[in-house]
Amino acid sequence: MKKSRLFTCLMFMSLTLIIFPFVSSAQVSSVSGNEGSDATIRVKNESSHSLYAGIGWANNMNYMGSALAQEKPLVSGSLTYGFKEELFASISANHLSAFDPLLAFSTFSLSYNHDINSWFDISAGLSRYQVNNELTDTLFNNFFYGSLAVGLDWKILYTNLSLGGIFSESSRAYVQVRNSRYFETPAFLMGKTYVSFDPYVNLMLGTLTKTVTSDGTSIGVSSPFRAPKSSGQGSGMSTTTFFGVMEVDFGVPVGINSGNLTIEVEPGYVLPTYSDTDIQTPKGFTLFL
Repeated sequence: MKKSRLFTCLMFMSLTLIIFPFVSSAQVSSVSGNEGSDATIRVKNESSHSLYAGIGWANNMNYMGSALAQEKPLVSGSLTYGFKEELFASISANHLSAFDPLLAFSTFSLSYNHDINSWFDISAGLSRYQVNNELTDTLFNNFFYGSLAVGLDWKILYTNLSLGGIFSESSRAYVQVRNSRYFETPAFLMGKTYVSFDPYVNLMLGTLTKTVTSDGTSIGVSSPFRAPKSSGQGSGMSTTTFFGVMEVDFGVPVGINSGNLTIEVEPGYVLPTYSDTDIQTPKGFTLFL
């Protein structure tokens, strides 16, 4: 499996938008996300240990069908330790410019990735998201996220199937199916630079809410990161939940790779399947620089 996919999965688990990571082991790195800025440094040697440190910026943070940062800019810093490019432990701190506390929320993550053979890999992860007590009513409640995933490399297509769950005051289960196709150009500029592409389509399934009122029927997503709202039964309104397709994500990560440095831009689009959207539900065009 391509090492870029392993590191992308790691950064997704840690929810960190990294600018300059410093690596002490053989690792071909690629970071992807939504609406931020990114560059990656890689250093090769024979050590079993690796260390990534980074700082980044984004104007939003989209996660599991919810906009955690509520379309507000954020700055994040992270530190990640890796062992044999398979076991990773990370911690990150995040500041939202719209709020006074220096530390808005932090994340603690542990993940494991392993290639069974040239076409099949497995991964597992567990993360803890801890929000500042002053912002729990504004942002989200503390929660855990755990996942198990398998990857299949069909040579012309790479498929990743992930089963995950959020554990909070309102726990939810998720299924994601992501298909991508990685390729790169021949090297140029004295054989030290190349451009990589990894276009993808991601299908996310989760819990949807159906609300029926006298004005009609609407389908939406109730964020699992906050205390559940009371069900609207009676007064001409009924609310039920069901499991189905939440959204489809499209993206084309493009990376310029030169020696130890990778700079990536990722235009994308989030297409929700439900009709009732608000500031907490991501939709539309996204851009990651």
